Amino acid sequence: MGLKILVVDDEFINRKLLSVVLKKKDGIEKIIEAENGEDAFRMLEKNPDIDFILLDIFMPKMDGVEFLKTRKEKELFTNIPVIVLSTDDTKRGDVLEEGANDFLLKPINEDSLFERIDYFSVI
Repeated sequence: MGLKILVVDDEFINRKLLSVVLKKKDGIEKIIEAENGEDAFRMLEKNPDIDFILLDIFMPKMDGVEFLKTRKEKELFTNIPVIVLSTDDTKRGDVLEEGANDFLLKPINEDSLFERIDYFSVI
């Protein structure tokens, strides 16, 4: 079976573009989308077999840092690797400290993203 990836970003176009890129990669079975951290937790509860999370930082309701803090504090889905994707490098330390596995600056380099997905999928 292939990977199930949750894409969390408040920008519709960013979610769609990332989905198009991910569909190019062999081994990805399903892409699920969420608009913010609260929505991401709902999607995770409905789809507990998600293998990977791609997370934006700046979102309404619950941003990426708050999502990571809540996930860590409640020990919810902490086994799922998270790569944070952002245009702002100033939060890199915060998200890594809160439990993100990696950080990539937008615009995303497709090869770098796929390498990280492969790396964290085998750990």
